[in-house]
Amino acid sequence: MTTSALQPPDDFRGTFRDDVAARAVYSEAAGIAQVMPRAVAEPLDADDVVALVHWAAATRTPLVPRGSGSSMAGGAIGGGVIVDLSRLRGIDAVDVTQRTVRCRPGALRDEVDAAARARGLQFPVDPSSGAYCTVGGMASTNSAGAHTLRYGAMRPWVQALDCVFADGSRAEVRRGAVPPDVEPVRRLLAAAPALVAAEHIAPSRHAGVRKESSGYGLAAWAESGDLVDLLVGSEGTLVLIVGLELRLAPLHPATASVLGVFTSLEQAVDAAVGAREAGAAACELLDRTFLDVARRGGASTIGEEAEAVLLAEVEGSSADDCAAQARVLEGCFRGAGATDVVLALDAATEHAMWELRHAASPILSRLDPALKSMQFIEDGCVPPARLAEYVRGVRAALDRQGIRGVIFGHAGDAHMHVNPLVDLRDADWRAKVDALLADVTALASRLGGTVAGEHGDGRLRAPLLPAVWPAATLERFAAVKRAFDPAGLLNPGVKVPLPGSHAVEAVKYDPALPALPRAARAVLATVERERAYARSRLAMLDAGAGDA
Repeated sequence: MTTSALQPPDDFRGTFRDDVAARAVYSEAAGIAQVMPRAVAEPLDADDVVALVHWAAATRTPLVPRGSGSSMAGGAIGGGVIVDLSRLRGIDAVDVTQRTVRCRPGALRDEVDAAARARGLQFPVDPSSGAYCTVGGMASTNSAGAHTLRYGAMRPWVQALDCVFADGSRAEVRRGAVPPDVEPVRRLLAAAPALVAAEHIAPSRHAGVRKESSGYGLAAWAESGDLVDLLVGSEGTLVLIVGLELRLAPLHPATASVLGVFTSLEQAVDAAVGAREAGAAACELLDRTFLDVARRGGASTIGEEAEAVLLAEVEGSSADDCAAQARVLEGCFRGAGATDVVLALDAATEHAMWELRHAASPILSRLDPALKSMQFIEDGCVPPARLAEYVRGVRAALDRQGIRGVIFGHAGDAHMHVNPLVDLRDADWRAKVDALLADVTALASRLGGTVAGEHGDGRLRAPLLPAVWPAATLERFAAVKRAFDPAGLLNPGVKVPLPGSHAVEAVKYDPALPALPRAARAVLATVERERAYARSRLAMLDAGAGDA
């Protein structure tokens, strides 16, 4: 531990640093924003986290809990002390009988899934960042992924949370159990009758939307009575998670996939609905904007007449079972108007087919270096019947600003990701980013959707919440925050916006920003280039990782 002007608690045994380089490597995450923290803390264990929270309460110092920093919406950066929980990576033995596993918040999603698969089970929530995102971060954002179509998002797979509350108390919150007797929970329970009554009248959810990580999970809590449902998706604003018990699912030994080519978005949307009703485990849409980029990079031979491609996967007990399901999807796709359908009934063919889904990012990185892929409208989710309108609306919004973009995502859930390519040589690029974000936020709201399907609100979207949630719902969110964290020290500005905050503030690609220390910039470049989010940034900094 280094000596610093900002002194950590005496009983903190982990690493605590406030030198400029250490702060700089935590000033960015996977999203577009940059915020310089006051200091960085790497706790050794849960006791260290308790010590930090007691200290923060006594010194009125904001804490920003963080996993691997792979989040897109700015919830893992902030101006307080970063609490890097990604080093707490332990995974206990899988309980096969109960189909559960206990782990620490820094355990990587794919490590947890591998432990489950070794015992004939699986952890089915599968964001594309699974190789390096932490399960604590997934619980914090109510993360999801391609197989949400069959298995749902993170919330129902969390059985219990080991929590450190804003007053420094620590307790487990478990499904089906009495809530812990700690002061923040007592305050919430005192407000609960009014909150639950309001939820029964006007639930805090967007009707018909299949994926939602915006706001607090009040609707789910009001239905289940389980406090876990409120804490999942709270993005470190109510508690710090120091342990989890996760539910596991049976492992299906066989899969097959189907690719369909469509000349209209309506056909693709109809086919996606059919795939969902037929029991597909995943159904992804690649818009023509995506196909254009893939074709340019030599990753696709699909003709220019295609408006969209669907990629769907089925799971089963045997190859024959999956082949039969795949042929059902083939009929569904052809019935919806597909001009071409390809079946992948073996592992090698499946792998090659799904490589198309991952083709765009490497190609985008090879485009003009002045074009930056800025994911700030990357998480919209609408009622499935409005998906074609949403994709067309995003295309039109991009066109109005003269910005190229790539659109793709989870068609079965009507949830789209967008990579706008912003030209930093354009003197008006900031104004265009602001206008595009406002345009797409209004579009999602008009269609009855959410701006955060699986990545959370973060600092990016918290200021936008008045555009997508009624005022009464926002007040309920604020009441929850006051109950758990009356001093506002846990991840301030996330979920409940701070006065005067703006969605897009310091953008890390902005050439006008003050330069970060060279060693820190080298580490951040390595993280982005190699997707090295699971590596310790402080260790990389000290080792000179990425230095030219």
